Formats: sequence, C-alpha cells, structure tokens
Amino acid sequence: MSTLAEIEAVVETLTPEQKQQLMLFLATRLRAEGAPLPPVRDFSKQQIANWIAEDEGDMRHFREGM
Repeated sequence: MSTLAEIEAVVETLTPEQKQQLMLFLATRLRAEGAPLPPVRDFSKQQIANWIAEDEGDMRHFREGM
C-alpha cells in the first residue's frame, strides 16, 4: 500500500474493533510526533439546546411510528 486511497480501501475491510485499534494507534503516533490538536469547537448554549430539542423531537417521532 503506497497511497492513502489504498489504505482507505483496506480500512473498509476491518472489523469495528480493528478500526478502533487503528484509531488509537494513529492518535498515539500523532501525539508522539507532536502533531497539533485540532482547534477547540465552541458551541453556544442555544446551539446545544437546539440540537437537544431536535433530538428529542426525533425520538418522539420515532416512538410514535412504532
């Protein structure tokens, strides 16, 4: 495997457990190499409240459909 596309194709064949192991391996390697962390995502209380309300509405809709 020499390209990212080839690696991505092989990753698709892994089990969920193997994918998790791979993620932990990559995170450890990135941390060891001093890779910067992604910027902190800042959400307002209103955004979070809207997401929760939407999720609760979806759950009500799901339950009513059963």
